[in-house]
Amino acid sequence: MKKYLALSVVASTLLMAGGDVKPVEPVVEAVAEESVGTFSGQFRSFYVDRTYDNNHPIGNRNSLALGGWIGYDTAEWNGFSAGFKAYGVEHIKLHDKSAASMAAAGLNTTYSYDPSVYGPGFDSYGFFGEAYLNYATGNTNFKIGRQKLNTPLAGADDARMIPNLFEAAVLSNTDLENTTLILGHITQMATGDFSNVYGSGSALSIQSGYGLGFTLAGSGNFTNMGTVALGNEDAGGNYVDNTTDGITTGAVIYKGIEGLTLQAWDYYAWDLMNSIYLQADYGFNVSDSVKMNASAQYINQSDVGDALAGNVKGNYWAAKLGASAGALSGYVAYSQTLDDDSTLGHGIITPWGGMPAFTQGMVTRHQFFNDTDTWKVAGTYKMNELLGANVKATAYYTSFDVGNSTYAAGATSEEWGWDVQYQATENLNLRARANYPTEFTGPDGFGWDEYRLIANYNF
Repeated sequence: MKKYLALSVVASTLLMAGGDVKPVEPVVEAVAEESVGTFSGQFRSFYVDRTYDNNHPIGNRNSLALGGWIGYDTAEWNGFSAGFKAYGVEHIKLHDKSAASMAAAGLNTTYSYDPSVYGPGFDSYGFFGEAYLNYATGNTNFKIGRQKLNTPLAGADDARMIPNLFEAAVLSNTDLENTTLILGHITQMATGDFSNVYGSGSALSIQSGYGLGFTLAGSGNFTNMGTVALGNEDAGGNYVDNTTDGITTGAVIYKGIEGLTLQAWDYYAWDLMNSIYLQADYGFNVSDSVKMNASAQYINQSDVGDALAGNVKGNYWAAKLGASAGALSGYVAYSQTLDDDSTLGHGIITPWGGMPAFTQGMVTRHQFFNDTDTWKVAGTYKMNELLGANVKATAYYTSFDVGNSTYAAGATSEEWGWDVQYQATENLNLRARANYPTEFTGPDGFGWDEYRLIANYNF
């Protein structure tokens, strides 16, 4: 059984997840088979500092948060087991600019804090984010309750302190050789703190991984999937019932050909839309020292049932080619979202945290905007031999040519950045990241310089 470590050891250690898309694995995590069960957890710290350009009224904002999760999985009994995980985030007060000085600068007193690592209103909060029953027999696993999902179009998007979490039932089976079959139904969602960066909800949020009702699902409030997507008010501020019967999803993942992984997902969001996601990944050796990999992905969306989101029509495709030799690896990727006329936002709609795009930036997710072409190039160097330590550094550049979109239309948005990770011990990961976007909101839009310091301790 993993040992519980004192909070004092971890108070300054914590997280940040994020990075490039990898082939999606089955969403059901194995439950440890130990006679007394298993305690586990992750303690996180996250510091973020952003300075805007183009005379943006906010100027600079920065935040520090501590938090993470701690959980317990019971031992298995006749195939049954259960799990419980409590999540929390604590706002650390870095500064206290007076209301008078902020008002004199034309700013709201809260604008000196970055909202992305707290609950709505910059609040600390905690809740039971996972509470599930699991049943395993042979090659079949069934998990029901509050749980963390990692699927292409409904996922954790663990980019700050608290991930997205879901109420769902998920059945998986591997009886067919080299094949995983998945069937699930998702009813509710609690959005993570990263959703707060999208303000009141707009085309930016609904095409960057969060729906118009994400504030209703913040701070651990599990909320109906339809309400998360569309909110509960119309344009005039009147209450609208957008609750639905949730999302029914099915997937096939096949690995029967050496080096090749194929996956197909279908998400039927009742009375909203149907989304199809396809991905293929192929890796091969050019020589003993050089390896190549090629990937492709495709998304198609259309409205269904009562079409609560109006006319939904979206098509996106992308390709990626990568190579590695020794300590050095890199890739180039291209994507295109077609010029499709949808009522809500245009382009690809992603209200439930799924963000599988090969071409997304660290913060800029314009690749799903209507009529948008995107390029990305990235390289990683592992410095183990050079430094005698487990360190790797990544640099990347993305360019978004935004066409007929309801957000950032006509922009040539760009973002470059870097990411350095140090695996200090088996359990402790230290990370420094930075991003530098331009033309984020349009041809004359603002950009910023952002820096992050993250520590993540797993036990």
